Amino acid sequence: MQRSFFMTDTSNLYDVVVIGGGPAGLTAGLYLARARYRVLVLEKDDFGGQITITNEVVNYPGVGRTTGRALTQTMRQQARDFGAEFLSAEATGLDVDGDIKTVHTSRGDLRTFGIVLATGASPRKLGFEGEAEYAGRGVAYCATCDGEFFTGREVLVVGGGFAAAEESVFLTKYASKVTVLVREPDFTCDASVAAETKKNPKIDVRYNTVLDGVTAGQGGLREATVRNVETGETETWKPADDGTFGVFVFAGYVPATDLVRGVVELDDHGYVVTHGYLETSVPGVYAAGDLRVKNLRQVVTATADGAIAAVELERYAKSMSEKTGLVPPRPTASVYEQAEASATANVSVAANAGTTPAPAPVKRSADAAAAAAQTAKKPGELFSAAIKQQLGVVFGRMTRPVTLALELDDTPLSAELQGFIGEMVALSGGKLNSVAIDAAGLVSSVDGESAPTELVVGEPATIVLPGGTELSVYGSLDDNGRAEFDPAGLLPVARPAVRLCVWDESAGRLTATGLAFHGVPSGHEFNSFVLGLYNAAGPGQPIDDDLRERATAASPTDIMILVSLTCTMCPETVLASQRIASLNPGVRAEAYDISHFPELKDQYGAMSVPCIVINQGGEQKVEFGKKSVPQMLGLIGA
Repeated sequence: MQRSFFMTDTSNLYDVVVIGGGPAGLTAGLYLARARYRVLVLEKDDFGGQITITNEVVNYPGVGRTTGRALTQTMRQQARDFGAEFLSAEATGLDVDGDIKTVHTSRGDLRTFGIVLATGASPRKLGFEGEAEYAGRGVAYCATCDGEFFTGREVLVVGGGFAAAEESVFLTKYASKVTVLVREPDFTCDASVAAETKKNPKIDVRYNTVLDGVTAGQGGLREATVRNVETGETETWKPADDGTFGVFVFAGYVPATDLVRGVVELDDHGYVVTHGYLETSVPGVYAAGDLRVKNLRQVVTATADGAIAAVELERYAKSMSEKTGLVPPRPTASVYEQAEASATANVSVAANAGTTPAPAPVKRSADAAAAAAQTAKKPGELFSAAIKQQLGVVFGRMTRPVTLALELDDTPLSAELQGFIGEMVALSGGKLNSVAIDAAGLVSSVDGESAPTELVVGEPATIVLPGGTELSVYGSLDDNGRAEFDPAGLLPVARPAVRLCVWDESAGRLTATGLAFHGVPSGHEFNSFVLGLYNAAGPGQPIDDDLRERATAASPTDIMILVSLTCTMCPETVLASQRIASLNPGVRAEAYDISHFPELKDQYGAMSVPCIVINQGGEQKVEFGKKSVPQMLGLIGA
């Protein structure tokens, strides 16, 4: 029986569902949307994929130098402008029989003619002794996120491919010396890439060598056991200064194909087997990017895969629509077309073509120059015109004012935080106000038209947690004017900090929402901070009913997230934790910029971010890595 013929409601019907939001998936979404097919890109983690953690991309044709995140953000915006839809959810199963396929997700079922599998791959774990035990405490997989933790120390890099060669050079920005362990007689990547590694004076390459294990002592990793694969000889490796060191593993990837195991054909290593134009063993199901069998896994080949699969699926979706008589609600206009309506009004479309391409946009060099000028920051401004516009959208949706309590000391960082928050208050249209509190617990300044009149300069400030407990914001200063704090305490009051509060009119006091950031929430944490404001003010980001129920039912929990402003994986963890805290007054989620509070790094032995410290019912556990809302709920037992 073909279920497709019995459908009457096409509102949940797509031409194509793309599973995976990396370069391959985003490109597929762009091509399909531009051809005016209804396409949805599904991503369970962070749109952009693995490339978002790459600090520098210099080999993408036509783009001189950029970051992985910037490149994929542009790809996503292009796809969105053409009409692609996006959904943050996890694909949990597939039904691929018949003309109408079903993608089961954590946010409901999606019906579609075709599917693009673009789930990519994840870093491979090697299994050496101590790898799991010291992950996040000396063993790392992301140079961009964790390289700064090893400033002035030696590091080992394990691997001989593109990532190992490129990231070892990047690590020389921090490490005193980098030793690369290559299993093969030479690097397996392009010779020009390897040449940069080989000629770097801070890098020592050891070929035919593997890492068997690491051991730790006071402060971190102390020794490594390395083995020559030709002779079988082992030796103990130590840094020249007998100090601690780091290990960065870049040993390839494992395909993320558990979802399709038993659904489409896989090879012995778990990669999807594709044919001429990237079709899998199942009609209407295509694979693109790092999860499929191929000889080169780079961004440029992923985008090529996405384009090839998309063009094939245009034809497939058209034929399925004609066969079933069902037509998904396809995009009829795009941002590009709206902007160029007068130029494209007379463009005709060939009705008998195998696909239905959208008209190519007119060159926009003048518009691009104008946009660049518009988005540029003026001297003395913290935020560009584009950022101000985005902030205006968020502030316009907030349903109640938020008071930002600034807990300050006498350091330049406090002055930076006060200036940062001051400009946000000025841009908020009355949705934000702030109160600065000095180390003595007295109000030193009040800012914003919505600021409660009860907050008076020179008077004490009282902040109460949702349960009624008064938050102690007092603290002593050292000789340099830096606030002292107990790093072993539960959510220590490390200054400077910005705490998100609301004014309790009946009690005449500030009530903390449970969300706070210690440091200045700039860099990669800016977006998570802005969304934290939106979640604290309401209505907040949409969340599935089941996740909302789990969040509101969670037991009282303190969540401390140690972050770095250069980390691309930290914001999602902060956002997920604080979304839960915004729904549950018993949950507090506070982020700490670890570069300003090294005492916390030492307290928890953290050499990787995000580092998540969970205190619940007198028990404490420490976790590492990017976490979504479902994953964070699982960590706190909700």
